[in-house]
Amino acid sequence: MPFGVKQDTSTFALVDGNNFYVSCERVFNPALEGKPVVVLSNNDGCAVARSAEVKALGVKMGTPWFQMQDLARKHGIIALSSNYTLYADMSNRMMSLLRQFSPRQEIYSIDECFLGLEGFNRDLTAYGQEIRQQVRQWIGLPVCVGIGPSKTLAKLANHIAKKGPEWNGVCDLGAMPEAERDRLMASIEVGEVWGVGKRLREQLAAIHIHTVLALKQADTALIRRRFSVVLERTVLELRGISCLGLEEIAPNKQQIVCSRSFGQPVLHLAELSEAVSSYATRAAEKLRRQSSAAGAIHVYITTSPFREKDPQYGQGITIPLPESADDTSRLVRAAQWGLKRIYRPGYRYAKAGVMLMELGPAGSRQQALFSDEGAENRSARLMQVLDGINRKMGKDTLFLASSGIVKGWGMKQGNRSPCYTTVWGELAEVSG
Repeated sequence: MPFGVKQDTSTFALVDGNNFYVSCERVFNPALEGKPVVVLSNNDGCAVARSAEVKALGVKMGTPWFQMQDLARKHGIIALSSNYTLYADMSNRMMSLLRQFSPRQEIYSIDECFLGLEGFNRDLTAYGQEIRQQVRQWIGLPVCVGIGPSKTLAKLANHIAKKGPEWNGVCDLGAMPEAERDRLMASIEVGEVWGVGKRLREQLAAIHIHTVLALKQADTALIRRRFSVVLERTVLELRGISCLGLEEIAPNKQQIVCSRSFGQPVLHLAELSEAVSSYATRAAEKLRRQSSAAGAIHVYITTSPFREKDPQYGQGITIPLPESADDTSRLVRAAQWGLKRIYRPGYRYAKAGVMLMELGPAGSRQQALFSDEGAENRSARLMQVLDGINRKMGKDTLFLASSGIVKGWGMKQGNRSPCYTTVWGELAEVSG
């Protein structure tokens, strides 16, 4: 058997939300159904989600909003600011529901998850339809289901299910005769294969591999020699040989980054300090969520390269911590200490960021020689209370004063929908 190949018979389903951010918005605003809708990135910059109606107009992912103005006026495109709080909560609800359909689940992204279906003695296409119907009925989100004997084929099957209305949202490549599967693969560009990006696609084209079928039929020794063992495994997966198992427990992140572009240029240290404090706070929350502690923190600030007439400056600094920490106040103090050393007056800053580094388990962190164990315990209890209140009452119910109240540096979100599911004051209202 090739290296890394599983000897048991595997079956995977990939469940993927259709136009996920747009679909989340439509759940609470049905008036958006059937209309061209685009969700914009931070600061209302670029398209990060497009409804089918917008895609039909030729709008590509990442298109800047200012370039869509004429098209928007002509076709009535509705632009919404991104509401990641809403999307994350809807994702959690969808993943919790999908967990009921299989004892084995890998959450791959905010809108995708793999389910292990090996040993299910039933019509898997019909089962996929049950999944679609229940997610639609209970959560309000449309999904497609791709099924195959490997994760790569399940991904490809999901792509097929989305592109062809004849599939009614479910495609099972594992139940298909190989000749029919090959016919489909011959019609799909190789860049649609999971893990084949633009650069790799161009390299494959140089050796006359343009379709999924051509990659499937490629010589594995050649692929391994000219590319990598990773792409060799992809070839095997396209042949129905499972090389990638489910990651049922998501691995902890090795670095945690929180960065944002400002809604308007920031000139003064006080405003930068508030932004860096806010970003360090958010990163610390993510750190505690995975029960880790950081041994160092990196802070950076930069001007906008797009404002060519402005003086340009960018700098970062890494601050080693005396002992690993997950306490928000400690991390904020370290971040602000670093900020003061890289800040230079006279510039119009466009972005700042914080990165937590050298992560390790919080319970086994190395303490300094003269550590105050009592203070450590008080810090841990305080963070538990802080996180508990913010989980229950909403983000930033409690926060450090150093993060600021007004947040004039905050992102542009001129047309953000309410946080219908997570903020009491923004819950959807139903009138009789």
